[in-house]
Amino acid sequence: MNVPKEIRCVIFDMDGVIIDSEEIHKKAYYETFSAIGVAVSDVLYKSLTGSSTINAFQKLVAHFKLDLNPEELVLEKRKRYVNFFENDPTLHLVAGVKELIEHCYYKNLTLILASSSAMVNIDRVFNRFDLNTYFSAKISGADLTASKPHPEIFEKAAVLGNTPKENCIIIEDSDNGIQAANDAGIFVFGYRNPMAADQTLKNADYIIDDFSTIKKII
Repeated sequence: MNVPKEIRCVIFDMDGVIIDSEEIHKKAYYETFSAIGVAVSDVLYKSLTGSSTINAFQKLVAHFKLDLNPEELVLEKRKRYVNFFENDPTLHLVAGVKELIEHCYYKNLTLILASSSAMVNIDRVFNRFDLNTYFSAKISGADLTASKPHPEIFEKAAVLGNTPKENCIIIEDSDNGIQAANDAGIFVFGYRNPMAADQTLKNADYIIDDFSTIKKII
């Protein structure tokens, strides 16, 4: 495990790393798929995990040759997600992540959020769970030209963190996110979230099952 000798910036993915929201995202997606009459296989859905919602629907429209507007599908899916988010009192942070965030913050490390979710969803999570204090910047992949597995989001995260890549680490739970980290040239921990069992994490620099491992390193 060739972890950077001096870690100065920690870049977090959100869904599946900070919040256990993968299941409500999946429900919102599949309700939308059903509404437009397409049958999305597990394999196809897995290939979309970690991508921005617009990128996912652009792929689906092309795949199924649909005469539909991807931007409108994004809004449909978002409505469903918000409904689940606001009406699910059991929605919670991933076990141990708040302690890791606080640990990094009190060690004066720069924390950056780099998520494929839309900024409105990022803000919804950060406001609900009081996370804004800890992070120097939040980036939404929906606002960028390219989506994970493209490395743009992590390259921008390092710039916003004002930190050389060799002093950054990334925490991801999706294969698309890990590919983006690899291509950005930044060390990546693959977090094995039980809710994302379909992700192999095989290209992560190091795979973890809980966040205590990272706390011991930093």
